Amino acid sequence: MAAVHHRTVDVDGLTVFYREAGPADAPVLLLLHGYPTSSHMFRHLIPALAGPYRVIAPDHIGFGRSSAPDAADFPYTFDTLAEVTRGFLAALGVERYALYVQDYGAPIGWRLALASPEAVLGVVSQNGNAYEEGFVPEFWAPIWAYAQDRGPENEARLRPALSREAVEWQYTHGVPDPSLIDPDAWEHDLALLARPGNDRAQLALFGDYAGNRALYPAVQAWLRSSGVPVLAIWGRNDEIFGPAGAEAFRRDAPDAEIVLLDGGHFLLESHLDAVADAILAFRPRVVGTAPTGG
Repeated sequence: MAAVHHRTVDVDGLTVFYREAGPADAPVLLLLHGYPTSSHMFRHLIPALAGPYRVIAPDHIGFGRSSAPDAADFPYTFDTLAEVTRGFLAALGVERYALYVQDYGAPIGWRLALASPEAVLGVVSQNGNAYEEGFVPEFWAPIWAYAQDRGPENEARLRPALSREAVEWQYTHGVPDPSLIDPDAWEHDLALLARPGNDRAQLALFGDYAGNRALYPAVQAWLRSSGVPVLAIWGRNDEIFGPAGAEAFRRDAPDAEIVLLDGGHFLLESHLDAVADAILAFRPRVVGTAPTGG
C-alpha cells in the first residue's frame, strides 16, 4: 500500500493540513472535500490512487485539522476558501492538476479553474454541482432562504443541519446497505464541528452558497471552450445533489463520462472500489491533455 503523508503548510498565517501520496512526477489529482467533512473522507481513496497519480487532499479552513479562525476574524466565503487553496498550491509548487470535487469542493474547484483555466488537466465531479439541475429543492429551500435573509428565524430553520442527526443522514441516506458506512466518519466530522465558534463559520458558508450559482454560466463556458475531460461519478440516490447534476455535464462537455452508482452523497464510504477504478481508467484522458507532473 502506498505511504500517505500527513503534513501542514502555512498559507498567509493559516495552517493548512493535507494528505499526500504518490510520486512527485505523476499527474497531480487535487481532492477537494465537501461539508461537513475534511480530507478524512479520502482516507481510503488516496492509497488506491497513489502511484498513477500524485494525490493531494487539503482540509479547507474551518474544517478538519486546518486552522479554524473565529468567524469574526476570518471571512468564511467560497471566494476566501478558494484563495487559500490557490495559496496552498503555490506553496507546494503545484502548477497543473486534475480536480476531484465533491459538494463544497465544487465551487472551490470552479474558482480555481476560472482563475487559471490552463492549470486544470481534468475534472472528476463526485456529487459536485455545476448546474441548476442538480439541486434537490426540498434540501436547499432553507439554505436559499437564509442566503436572502440571515435573520433569526431563517437561522433557526438551518441550525438543524449542524446536528448529529443531519450529519449522520448525509452519510447514510440513499445507501442500500447502511452497514457499509463506517460510523467513525460522521463521528470525526461531529467532533470538529463542535469546536467553539465553528457553528458561526458553517452558517456563514451556508449563507454564501447561493452566490456559487452565479458562477455556473462561466464554468459551463469554460467546459465548452477548453474541452477539459470530465468524469461525473455520482451517487444516484443523493437527496442533496441529484443525478440530473451529473447528466447535465454532457451539455457542455459532450464527451463527459457519466457514472451513476447505487449510493448516496458520500459515495466513497460505500462504493470506494468503483470510484477508484473509474478514476484510474480516466487517467489516460488526463495525461493526454498536457505533460504530467505538478
